[in-house]
Amino acid sequence: MADEDEQTLDGVGARLRALRQQRETTLAELSAETGISVSTLSRLESGSRRPTLELLLPLARAHGVTLDELVDAPPTGDPRVHLRAVSQHGMTMLPLTRRAGGIQAYKIIIPGGKGRREPEPKTHEGYEWLYVLNGRLRVVLGEHDLVLAPGEAAEFDTRVPHWFGGADAEPVEFLSLFGRQGERAHLRARPSSSFRS
Repeated sequence: MADEDEQTLDGVGARLRALRQQRETTLAELSAETGISVSTLSRLESGSRRPTLELLLPLARAHGVTLDELVDAPPTGDPRVHLRAVSQHGMTMLPLTRRAGGIQAYKIIIPGGKGRREPEPKTHEGYEWLYVLNGRLRVVLGEHDLVLAPGEAAEFDTRVPHWFGGADAEPVEFLSLFGRQGERAHLRARPSSSFRS
């Protein structure tokens, strides 16, 4: 059992590095976010520093993962996704996926306000797919200014300047699928022709 524990701890550094790189965060940015020195973070990632609970807790919070995921604990057989809301830029994001890398899924809630915010389009690597559940979502994509209603979807390359927010004073809820490496959501509207009944 001690050997298994050693192997688990030995793998933490590589997972920490992968999570940080997935978030496109530097050691200096992560240090500012967690209060852990750059040298300690570097030694943790290289495996030359043993991880402790005091170090792993702020890192798990910063990366938006559970401690179990950080240390690659064996699954307990519980298939539920334990949602931990993250608030940024006036939105609440509920992660619906737990695996690092690949396509990430979120439920995003933008609270109602007194009026529309001024769009501030941004660009970054990746590909995004949006699906509106409730309310009306304003999407500014390049030179397009769209309003999506419940049941409507949009997909786009995030290297195109984009912004989204509430279309009016009412709250809006939507699903977002996002792939950092440009993965696209593949949707199938009908069974493939190779399927035989």
